[in-house]
Amino acid sequence: MSNSFEKYHKRRLRSSYLSVIISISLVLFLLGILGLIVLNTKNVANYFKEKSAITLFLKNDITKENVLNLQVSIDEQEFTKSTTFISKEDAAEIYKSENGEDFMDFLGYNPLQNAIDIYVKADFVTSEKMDEIESKYKENQFVSSVSYDKPLIGLLTKNVKRISLFILIFSGLATLIVMVLINSSIRLSVYSKRFTIKTMQMVGATKRFIRKPFIWGSVRLGIIGAIIALIELAVVIYYLNIYFPEFGFIDNKVELASLFGAVFLIGILITWFSTFFATQRFLNLRTDELYY
Repeated sequence: MSNSFEKYHKRRLRSSYLSVIISISLVLFLLGILGLIVLNTKNVANYFKEKSAITLFLKNDITKENVLNLQVSIDEQEFTKSTTFISKEDAAEIYKSENGEDFMDFLGYNPLQNAIDIYVKADFVTSEKMDEIESKYKENQFVSSVSYDKPLIGLLTKNVKRISLFILIFSGLATLIVMVLINSSIRLSVYSKRFTIKTMQMVGATKRFIRKPFIWGSVRLGIIGAIIALIELAVVIYYLNIYFPEFGFIDNKVELASLFGAVFLIGILITWFSTFFATQRFLNLRTDELYY
């Protein structure tokens, strides 16, 4: 009879430990994903910013040598990410593929102009700096006109600031929720052992002596849960980098290491503090209060 009771008790303990580990790993994994989003918000925003181009439409009498010299001089500017030369013939082919019709059939000539697309670095994609670049090349002797999507640039600048603020607020709330969830799991685990805590106290054990095995036991569960969460996070980052390499999820190794270290440390600290305060609560209860 006693053997079967011990086996039942051990099964309950294993089930309790497993549920705590799963709870900790899930919430830490979600916290890690959130941290990954926060770290890569700027990278994602920069990716979309750098897709915006300023187009220089060139004069018809410009020579190939002058085009090359102009493109080289633009490439040397601090605001330039890259440049692309688009000949009038290529522009006509692009128009034909996008619209399904060849305007040259009924016009009899190509009215388009040679152009250079300037892809600007993310730090320079603001309404003010783009206007400065536009003004700079409007005065160039080989450029007939300059064009870029002004409403889009304004929208990008405004929305990036809003999204960054939203993510910052959401991150704070999510971190608080994660702490509450882990704390609840630990408190439930300690609650199931409240009679053991009180029994040890009644036979003369000090509070520190009673707390120690509970704290270290919970910290071990926190470490295991954190390791599981980090493995899951690493798998997610691996596949994100495969499918979206342009966002550079693994480019900044220091930031990634900091994120992994923070998730691991949070798993330890929350379980430590949660267990400390949970055991302290039951240590301060009277024996008759344990039943409520």
